[in-house]
Amino acid sequence: MATAFVTTAEQLIAVRAAMGVAAAMTTPGSLALAFRLFDEDELRVRATTLISTVGLVGLAIGPTAGGFVLAFAPWEALLLVNVPIAVLAFLGIRRGIPADRKDEVHRDPVDGPGALFGTAAIVSALVAPTLFVDTGAASLAPWLTAAAAVVMAVLFVVRARRARHPLLDLKLVARPLVSSGLVFKGASGLAVAGLGYLVTLQFQLDWGWTPAQASLGMLPQVVVLIGGGALIGPLLKRVGFDKAAWLGAVSVVCGLAVYALLGRFGYVWVALALVLVAAGMRVVGVVAGTNVMRGLPASRTTIGAALVDTSSEVATGIGIAVSGTILAALFTGNIATKNWSARQTAEFGHAVTLAGLLLTAVAAALVGWGIARARRGMDTTTPSPAADPDGE
Repeated sequence: MATAFVTTAEQLIAVRAAMGVAAAMTTPGSLALAFRLFDEDELRVRATTLISTVGLVGLAIGPTAGGFVLAFAPWEALLLVNVPIAVLAFLGIRRGIPADRKDEVHRDPVDGPGALFGTAAIVSALVAPTLFVDTGAASLAPWLTAAAAVVMAVLFVVRARRARHPLLDLKLVARPLVSSGLVFKGASGLAVAGLGYLVTLQFQLDWGWTPAQASLGMLPQVVVLIGGGALIGPLLKRVGFDKAAWLGAVSVVCGLAVYALLGRFGYVWVALALVLVAAGMRVVGVVAGTNVMRGLPASRTTIGAALVDTSSEVATGIGIAVSGTILAALFTGNIATKNWSARQTAEFGHAVTLAGLLLTAVAAALVGWGIARARRGMDTTTPSPAADPDGE
């Protein structure tokens, strides 16, 4: 609701930061509840699929509906629409979720230093590339920021290894099912964020489409994200959790590659890229998240859900930062102006291709590593999670 009263970009950023904190607190809870309320894997998958569907419907419809809304309403309406949704969620939690049992609630203290080090490392790493473009490599600021990212990351790892109650237990992350699931989620987040950012700019700035036309251009992604949920159950029965996870991740990488290599040659290739990435993300969103939860002890499902959400969010930030930095470095002039020169159009095309290829390479490397970890997990796990209370 606060967005209705902001008047500057700084105020909007502050409000969005507060919303980010709230989202970080609430989003993982939905996935954790699926594992708390249901004991059977089939029911957990169905619940997770439903949760993922609702989230992806919002992700899919958001750009499309937003494009039409902006034609006749101010941008604040795009955020205010969440208010009634939040009210419904509040009522649903109060009426439909049983209270926590005191014997199941742990009393581990909050790891403040770990949270500080981790956040500082991520923020510094995302800001550094922008500073290199804005101020140049001869400036001290980008180098100090990059060094700060490394130092904070090292301090975070040291803290995680030595603290009695660390923010993140690295031993849990090292489990094959957990690490592979997080990597697959990261690869899909990287692809979706980077692709969505680049495609939106291409539609409206390069091709000159209106927001409404750009929204229609995203419809293939919308259709797959909404309709793909019906195929997840049959896919899991046919190929199993692990194979489904890496098949989805590979589809994401292929979609990125199609866009990077062919997206400049017409909308058909862009639509194909959107479909491949959406299909892969649809599978990964459910299967990889479920695998992470299966690989953790029952008492650590909440931190597992938070890890799934965090891996996707961090990858999203990286995808946008990488794409935006490359565009800023290669495009001369104001990218938001109309009637680009032939030189600017060529620069944009080169930047999009380079950003797409870089994202493809990173996502492919993540998927390859995730497949290797998943196979290791298959070699070290028992057929039934119920046989081992730790899920290993």
